Amino acid sequence: MAGDGIRTDGSGRSKSSGRKRAFRLVAVQAATVSAATHLLWAWPRLTGPSDPADPRPYVFVLAAAFTAVVAAATLRADEYRRLYALGAGTLAAYLVGYVAWHGGGTAAAFSADPLAIVGKTAEVVGVAAFLALYRLAPPTSVVVARRAGDEFEGSEPDGGEPENGGSEDG
Repeated sequence: MAGDGIRTDGSGRSKSSGRKRAFRLVAVQAATVSAATHLLWAWPRLTGPSDPADPRPYVFVLAAAFTAVVAAATLRADEYRRLYALGAGTLAAYLVGYVAWHGGGTAAAFSADPLAIVGKTAEVVGVAAFLALYRLAPPTSVVVARRAGDEFEGSEPDGGEPENGGSEDG
């Protein structure tokens, strides 16, 4: 795969793999911190007396679960640009939602809530890390083709095509 411009040395690893790994860890940690702050904010409001008209505790639990899934997928999956865009968009939506909910009192609400300071800082860092991963990753079609080629090449000892036209493992 030296012709695709991605792998540049004989080891099969790109030169920017260390940077990608660092950005991936930062993105996963930021998404996890954001999910944790959403849960920490919502949990007391779910178990104690709360305003039934306030949907935020329930939405925050769902948002935290979704963010945790995005973080886990980012940690475990190949480098898919769509996943990185989803992570950046999710964390950016939390930032925009916070400003939209508090309106003109955003600065006062932000400075009075330490949990918001931690969560919003993590979200800004996470958006930056996910966008960096998006910029460094090849297009998703390249990753899918590369993965299919790796499975295809490893399926037959002679490098030929299997009789059924696909990989033997499934």
